[in-house]
Amino acid sequence: MTVNGAMREVIGESATSVDKDPEVLESGYLQLLHLVERLHRQLLDVIKDELERLGQTDINSVQALLLYNIGDAELTPGELRSRGHYLGSNVSYNLKQLVEKGYIKDERSNTDRRSKRVSLTDMGLEVRDAITALFERQLQSVEQVGGVNSQLIDDTNKTLQRLERFWADQVRYRL
Repeated sequence: MTVNGAMREVIGESATSVDKDPEVLESGYLQLLHLVERLHRQLLDVIKDELERLGQTDINSVQALLLYNIGDAELTPGELRSRGHYLGSNVSYNLKQLVEKGYIKDERSNTDRRSKRVSLTDMGLEVRDAITALFERQLQSVEQVGGVNSQLIDDTNKTLQRLERFWADQVRYRL
C-alpha cells in the first residue's frame, strides 16, 4: 500500500472516495484549518463572557477551561497535556497561577517525589460547575438556534477525530 493510500485509510477514506478536484480539497481543507483555530478562540471568548457575567475576573478563560477539563481528576501537568486537556505550551505557568489563587491544590506524588499531582479546590470546583452550567445551557439551544443537531455533531466529531489521528501520524511517522 502506498503512503497516500495508508493515509486515506487512516482518515477513513477509500481510494475511490477521494475528491478528484485538488482545488476543492485544498480550499475545504484550508477553510477547516482556519475554522478549527477560530472556533477555539471563540470558545475562549464565550467562557470569558461567562466569567465576566459571574464577576469572576481573577482568572482568564484558558485557566477556567483548564479547571473544567481537570474536573474531579487528580493529574500531573504532563497528563494534562498528553490527554489533550491543555492546548498551550505554558501549562506550568497557568497551574502556578491557579495554585496561587486557590483554585488548584498541588501535592507531591507519593511514588515519585519529583512529580506533582493537581486537583481542584472548592473554588476550582465552583468554576468548573459554572462552565458545566454554561455548556448545559448552550446544549438547550444549539439545535434550535444554531441549527446543529445530534447527527451533525456526530459527523463533525468523526471528522475531527480522523483529522486528529491523521495529524498525530504526521508527527509520529514524520510524514
